[in-house]
Amino acid sequence: MEIVAYGVTADERPLLTAAFPAPHRLRCLELVLDRDTASTAAGHEVICTGVNDVLDAEVLRRLADGGTRMITQRSTGYNNIDLDAARALGMGVARVSGYSPHSVAEFAWALALAVNRRVVRAVTRTREFDFRLNGLMGRDLHGRTAGVLGTGRIGEAFARIAAGFGMRLLGYDIAPNPECERLGMEYAPPERVFAESDLISLHLPLLPETHHVVDRAALARMKDDAILVNTSRGGLIDAQALVETLRAGRLDGVGLDVYEEEAGIFFFDHSLDVMTDDVLARLMSFRNVLVSSHQAYFTRDAVGEIVATTAGNVADYLAGRTGDNTLVAPAR
Repeated sequence: MEIVAYGVTADERPLLTAAFPAPHRLRCLELVLDRDTASTAAGHEVICTGVNDVLDAEVLRRLADGGTRMITQRSTGYNNIDLDAARALGMGVARVSGYSPHSVAEFAWALALAVNRRVVRAVTRTREFDFRLNGLMGRDLHGRTAGVLGTGRIGEAFARIAAGFGMRLLGYDIAPNPECERLGMEYAPPERVFAESDLISLHLPLLPETHHVVDRAALARMKDDAILVNTSRGGLIDAQALVETLRAGRLDGVGLDVYEEEAGIFFFDHSLDVMTDDVLARLMSFRNVLVSSHQAYFTRDAVGEIVATTAGNVADYLAGRTGDNTLVAPAR
């Protein structure tokens, strides 16, 4: 069987290829799967997709017409897939329900520390042999409050690092994590987490009830010198409200690895293009904002787990099995 994979990076390709030995053949494509490229999947019973691929009802119909029966998503998130349409078409959908939480938690801390200690600004200066310290003063995080919204595996890993820094832990989730409580985390309503935290890190899934959880009201509650980090989903933050907050001179710094309108922007080279997303362009103009391109998960360990799970999902499909990663069981 030949399987086609979309949105494959150069670093990911050897790991993904190794996960599908003979008799399978894997065709890796850099392009995004959408209405314009759906025809490239024709004749492939199984395809492998990523978070930037557009799998709406129209694309799924075209895939089904071309013979695709199974979609294996290389991520935990699947808000890019119309599950109802897939079910109606008899198509199966599986995802990666979990991988190394340390990859994302550690990167969230990399952003937090870089923002706090003005690392990017400092390195930019020293490359030009400017070794002044003006404007580079940060602050100790020891003894301050870390607010963690979402205390699943990644939030827990972030909290463990915060505890190592000697920070007070304040958290919010619909169900408390006993491991976080053992670290000394106090659970509180979101309003209190926003108001009392010096550093806030988002690790919530993107659901209708969490969409724009960081809105104007939440930003207004935050301390003027708070740091905000998001390595989860861009839709958790009202980006326009964040721009307005920063324009008012509030927040000490922001680290964003995700952005609500990142599709078609992140993972691509736009260095020669005019940036037409005014909100993103404005965010990146602030000196105390760092934006990275959805790379928090991107470690050899995490990607290795993702491709291994993806290969397992394909094996389950071929064997007629379903499991914890199954979102929609294929019609048989």
